[in-house]
Amino acid sequence: MDCGAHHDLDFLARAVAENDHSTPGVGARCTCRFAYRTPFRRSLFMTESKTPDTEAPLSSPAPAPAPLTSPVTSKPRSTRKRVVSSVIFGAVAFAGVLLVLYAWQFPPFASPIESTENAQVKGQTTLIGPQLSGYVHEVPVQDFQFVKAGDLLVRLDDRIYRQRLDQAVAQLAVQKASLANNLQQRRSAEATIGQRQAELQNSIAQSRKSAADLRRNQALVTDGSVSKSELDVTQAADAQANAAVAEAKAVLLIAREDLQTVIVNRGSLEASVANAQAAIELARIDLDNTRIVAPRDGQLGQIGVRLGAYVNSGAQLMALVPEQRWIVANMKETQMANVRLGQPVSFTVDALDGREMHGHVQRISPAAGSEFSLLPADNATGNFVKISQRIPVRIVVDADQPMLEHLRPGMSVVVSIDTSVEGDVPPDPAAR
Repeated sequence: MDCGAHHDLDFLARAVAENDHSTPGVGARCTCRFAYRTPFRRSLFMTESKTPDTEAPLSSPAPAPAPLTSPVTSKPRSTRKRVVSSVIFGAVAFAGVLLVLYAWQFPPFASPIESTENAQVKGQTTLIGPQLSGYVHEVPVQDFQFVKAGDLLVRLDDRIYRQRLDQAVAQLAVQKASLANNLQQRRSAEATIGQRQAELQNSIAQSRKSAADLRRNQALVTDGSVSKSELDVTQAADAQANAAVAEAKAVLLIAREDLQTVIVNRGSLEASVANAQAAIELARIDLDNTRIVAPRDGQLGQIGVRLGAYVNSGAQLMALVPEQRWIVANMKETQMANVRLGQPVSFTVDALDGREMHGHVQRISPAAGSEFSLLPADNATGNFVKISQRIPVRIVVDADQPMLEHLRPGMSVVVSIDTSVEGDVPPDPAAR
């Protein structure tokens, strides 16, 4: 056997030994990368053993195989990979937990800053409307114009209301004349009473004279100085005098009642005069209400009325937004534990490119926002889902800040309240 045959024989033996070492057990499938070469090498060895020594080899010697990887060295590498993968997975999971805790501000990332995006700029928007019905005669303002208190906004046709004022003035003159006439009637009634009293005194005097004549004639009748007929005349005169006294008393009583009637009528006439004066004031108010003026300084919204249009009483013509601004932040009830009056507030305005501004907590709502809704939720129906309620918080904006005049009611803001500060109750602008 030549050197090539010996080399193949050694290679075959070595491959068989490695195959047996790597695949223990009977009937196990060989996983060695040289196993497929074993039948070929065995057949080659048997062929070459029958070849004479002088015969040249059929093929050139095969190159030496690469050293095999031992299973002993692959196990530590696989274990190391699993350890590294476990460490990476644990680190990622831990980072995710920390991120969730930070996002929800749970310990150890709890912050004294309570924030919400459910906040808006508010203002005392006034809806301007007429108190009278009529045709629009003048609209001297334009959309979004700045106005001062007392500036003319709309003027209605006032011709009818001027005539009503003149009519009320004339009616007042009539009532004053009636009152003056009543005064004359009272004076006349008082004079009549004086006359009736004088007549009564005259009747009393005549009655006394006739009574004296009657007594004297009665005394003279007994001695025959006065005849019986003369006594009868004297008695008739006395009776007539007494009747005249009674009549004078009755006439005096009527005169006094007439005076009382005049006095009572004077009260009615005085009330009529006052009523006429009130009618004049009402007519003057109606005339003034034909001029719709700005109730305060501010900026107008969109004008909703045009020249010549007919408007009804109470119709909305335009809106006036004053300069005063504040913020209402609807905080979750879980955020209200440490919120106090006077705590500093920082907020950013979306419309102002996120510019940060400052203010203070001025007031806290006495109830959740749902309690002021038109249809409050009734949780006694059996179907209940717990929802975090919102507590409105009024925030006054600090003065003398840049861009303060650019705040508009309805703008969205992001509010952050620093609850680490004890807070001090700020002054109430409404009390000034």
